[in-house]
Order: sequence, then C-alpha cells, then structure tokens
Amino acid sequence: MISRIPRNVRRMTTFEKLNFDNQALKQLPVDSSPDYLIQRPVPNACFHRVKPTPVDEPKLVAISEDALKLIGLDPSEFLRSDAAEYLSGNSNFPGADYAAHCYCGHQFGNFAGQLGDGATMYIGEVLKENGSRWEIQFKGAGKTPFSRTADGRKVLRSSIREFLCSEAMHNLGVPTTRAGSIVVSFDTTVIRDKFYDGNAHEAEPTSIITRLAPTRFGSFEIIRRGGPSAGRLELATQLADYTIKTCYPQIEDTDEKYKQLIKAVSEKTAELIAKWQLIGWCHGVMNTDNMSIAGVTLDYGPFGFMDRFDPEFICNASDNRDGYQGRYTYSNQPLIGKWNLMKWAETMEHLVPRLEARECIQESYDETYMAALISGARSKMGLFEELDAGLKIWLYFFGAERSEERSPLKITGAERSEERSP
Repeated sequence: MISRIPRNVRRMTTFEKLNFDNQALKQLPVDSSPDYLIQRPVPNACFHRVKPTPVDEPKLVAISEDALKLIGLDPSEFLRSDAAEYLSGNSNFPGADYAAHCYCGHQFGNFAGQLGDGATMYIGEVLKENGSRWEIQFKGAGKTPFSRTADGRKVLRSSIREFLCSEAMHNLGVPTTRAGSIVVSFDTTVIRDKFYDGNAHEAEPTSIITRLAPTRFGSFEIIRRGGPSAGRLELATQLADYTIKTCYPQIEDTDEKYKQLIKAVSEKTAELIAKWQLIGWCHGVMNTDNMSIAGVTLDYGPFGFMDRFDPEFICNASDNRDGYQGRYTYSNQPLIGKWNLMKWAETMEHLVPRLEARECIQESYDETYMAALISGARSKMGLFEELDAGLKIWLYFFGAERSEERSPLKITGAERSEERSP
C-alpha cells in the first residue's frame, strides 16, 4: 500500500530528472529496426530497441522506497497522480532508451538458442553522483522481438511474489536484483493457466514491475553455434570489456584481465550460492541465462524456501518430470553454479584457453564457496573460534559430502518424510 511520505526525508530527484547514462546501448551493438513486434532472430546485436505497450488505467499498488533510493528518486514522487503512468511505461522518462536484451542460454543442460527478453525491457542506466550505476528494467511492459508466442505481460500474483522475495533476499544479506514498484491494470487483462493444469481460461490483471538489475551470463552465448550471432567472437570481446569496465573496474589495467574476469565472476557466483544454501533457498531454474555476471540473484520464477531441511528439495515442478530428475535441487545448486561458469567461459575461449579457464574456475570457485559457506554457518550459529577440522565438520553438518546420507541437519532438521505433510 502507498502511505504518506515522512516529512524528514531528504529531497532527491524526480521522474523527469533521473540522470540516464545508458552506456550499454552506447558501447554494445543495438538493432534499431522498427519491426520490434515481429518475433525473429536478432543477429549481430546485444539489444533491440522497443517501445512499451500501454495499459489502461494503471494503478500503483506497491513501492520499495529503499530500492528506488538507489537511483535517487524522491519518495514523494510516488504520491504524484501520474506516478503509475511513468512506472507502467505509458509515459516515457526523459533520457530513457527502451530496449530488449538479446541472449541465449543453456536450459536444463541443453543449449536453447536465442531466448532474449520476452517480457522485460531495459529502460536505461541511471548514474548517481557517487559513481554508482543501476540499470532500470520494466518487467511485463509488452511484446519484444523475443516474446515468441507470448504476450510480453506479467500478472499481478507473480509480480507480487518477485517483489516480496527480492526485497526479502536483500534484507537477508543476499545479493539480488531489486524490485522498486508494482503497477497493475485491472482493465488490461491476459489469460493464464494459473495452476498449470491445461485450463487457461481465467483472465487476470496485468502488472508491470520496476526492477533494478545488472547483466546475465547468457548474454555471451549469442555467439555459440545455433545462436543469432554464431561465430562473432568480437561480440564476446565487447561484452567482456564492457563487463570489466562497469562491474569489475579494478581489473581493467591488470595483466591477463580476461582470466581475472573469469576468476572474479567465479568468486562472486560462489559467494552468492553459498548464501542461498545458508538460508535454505532454491532458485528452481538455474539456466545459464538466469545467472548474473555481477553475482546477484536474478529471475524470481519457481523459487522456494525449504520448510524443512531436505538436500533433494525441488521447488520447480518442471524439474521433477520430463526426464530432468531434479537437476536444480538444493544440493545440486553449488555444482550447477560451477557448470554454468564453465559454459560461460567457453564463449571467451579466444581470450582465455578452455583448459586454463576451467582450471581457474575449479580453483577459485571451490575455495571461495567453501570459505563462504563455513564462515556464514559459523556466523549464524555464533561460533567465533575457527578449528582446523572445521571444513570436515561443516561438510558433514550440511550433508555436502554425497557419501554422507545422515548429516545432523537431515536428522534433526525435520527431514521431510512420507509421514509428514509436505
């Protein structure tokens, strides 16, 4: 609910005065052809310019002042009568440059070709006075060249779920995309199969969520065979240089900067997944296109928190059928994170030889993950003395060694059984 803004909040900036910089569209190739509503391959480009599709009678139903302060917005802006017009895409932010991101990815272990932002739009990047940069996105603002047979819309229930979880994750200390606002239109509706039982008959209100987010692993995979820019190695180089400049500037002038990039991303990813494990959170669909190169939690789809400790916890019903056999279980998440890194590094084989990249990932990821897991577990339990046997103890405690079938968490953590309700 939108409430009265406290008087003592320091005034910042307005919708009209956001400092858009939009370096991604200046430094990476963009397809600006006007046929953005035609579903097609988008070769030789990292983005395609688009326009939001208006909704009728948008209403602002939720905001995160904490998240929107990241881009300098004054909280009083959300009390404006036209706030929902801006945050739905009906009115354009001055300086914004709307685009859909072209990317590929491995889905459930198999390369899926071109995917892209089918329901998400890049609005632009806001540069703060302190030098921080945040990419703003709309999720659910209409069709793009990557929407395939879908309508580019999101429904209110899924937007609320993402809004609540992303802000909860942030406050749990887990790096994440941020959700700034939700706008709903009860007059613009879409048909959805709410229970995934083949009965898609009920019209639901559409919603648009404002998201603050960096880039994805999958961006690099457009150069793979079967991708829209197959063989265009220079695109991967451009993406690597852009990533270093914007996310890892500390390595820009170092020797072997591309190997250092692989190391830095591996460490960020390992730290992130350790934090997931420590709070019993499952992503549910850890495809390569749903991983962030900046090491933040991205894409809140079929996620889930464990009610009881269960290493084989599956939160995505699709991961428990069609032969997938629980690829993205809780216990598999650390392994999948490393696998995704290996696939990403393959797109930079012309910059870092494959074997060298794999060795770099193997060493930096495993060491960082275990250090973060042990440190986080000790902190949660209030243990300050570090024992030499700590690694073995924590591996046993979490059941991280697959040979250990009866870890203390499985025994005492109310391990789910047939006798207990799910």
